[in-house]
Amino acid sequence: MAPFLRYGRIWLAQVRYSTVREMMFKSNFILWIIVDLAWFGLHLSFIQFLYLQVSSIAGWSKWEMILLVTTNMLVQQIFQMLLMINLTKLPELIRTGKLDFFLAQPAPAQFLISTRNFEPGSVINSLVSLIVCGVAIAHLQTSFSFAGLIIFPLLVLFGVLIHYSLLLMLMCLAFWMTRAQGFINAYYNVFQIARLPREAFSGPVRVLFTWAVPLLLIANVPASTLLHGLNARDLLHLGAATAILFFLSTLVFQAGLRRYGSASS
Repeated sequence: MAPFLRYGRIWLAQVRYSTVREMMFKSNFILWIIVDLAWFGLHLSFIQFLYLQVSSIAGWSKWEMILLVTTNMLVQQIFQMLLMINLTKLPELIRTGKLDFFLAQPAPAQFLISTRNFEPGSVINSLVSLIVCGVAIAHLQTSFSFAGLIIFPLLVLFGVLIHYSLLLMLMCLAFWMTRAQGFINAYYNVFQIARLPREAFSGPVRVLFTWAVPLLLIANVPASTLLHGLNARDLLHLGAATAILFFLSTLVFQAGLRRYGSASS
């Protein structure tokens, strides 16, 4: 228990530092909140437009689709708030040798690298996502699952960890490549698949994004659990995918560290 408390204190210190630093540039802080909310609003407006023409898409009604998209937004904002901002800087740390600083600290390098910065603006966007989730649930004609509501935060956490594991493995390519920064934009575009209903996919594409790169589980499983209750197969699949990917990402990171040549070497 003591190591977890120590890591918790380290993380809280980093959160305080990041928040103070962000508050020094209030205009930038407010602008990024507005940009993210505008992007979210565009998604919701697009859904509203689509459902003027049809009553359901892949079996999802309008408010069910809003719940799905909003759940994905919640996962994305938490990931961005806690982890993504740090992972995207890993290639630069490797290229410049600044990774040495983290390797010299009396704490696991993966923990420090993954949590050193905090994005406070995403806290507000996460709260907005939760509010819209509540609005979507209120508009649904059928009663939602209380068991699903209880387990919903854990499923969102699993989604965040899947994003973390996939992006960490991509960024670790910088240990073997001169430039890996371009993978950030590629991953950002690909992970938008998570906001789509998995029923809209079939064949090899559905297999790929459900089993190999389980992006279709990230928002679909939490939203479906809220709507329809617990599904043992979905829960086991999401939990197993999270554990396997997190384990693999740690192995890849450790393999990269063994190949890393420090700035002083």
